[in-house]
Amino acid sequence: MTLPDQCPDGYVADVRAQVGNRLLLLPAVSVHIRDDVGRLLLVHQIDRQQWGTVGGAVEPGESPADAAVREAREETGLEVELTGLVAALGGPGFQMTYPNGDECAYISIVFDARVVGGELVADGVEVSQCAWFTKDDLETADISTVSRSVLLAVGALQPAAATHPE
Repeated sequence: MTLPDQCPDGYVADVRAQVGNRLLLLPAVSVHIRDDVGRLLLVHQIDRQQWGTVGGAVEPGESPADAAVREAREETGLEVELTGLVAALGGPGFQMTYPNGDECAYISIVFDARVVGGELVADGVEVSQCAWFTKDDLETADISTVSRSVLLAVGALQPAAATHPE
């Protein structure tokens, strides 16, 4: 997930300058990109050293759909076509504290997508790796709290697998 608090310029940085580490409610997208055999693309997040779904914050003036396409391109190098709006999620499982102490609660808009172009390459800034996961792979992967909550809510992850320690 794109980390809005790590960007030196921009909307969230401006708000953070006013409120410090206090809790912010932020709109976000989660992009579930699947390959031809049904595997889900996850990204290894540099800040948390965990796997997560492709996605991030919706910028002011940007639609969630445009944010989903932008985040997929930025994090993975892939051009995607959104194939469905899956869910709008929020609640306790979507709140987190970043390593720098910034607290965020996300309202996550979840999209399904397919690859239509580009080359799979991690951005090297937020994401160190990109990998395709089978349903079985997801059950044992070390997945970040918010991404785990998304995958659990949409049925891509079973409740027993959702309890891995951080």
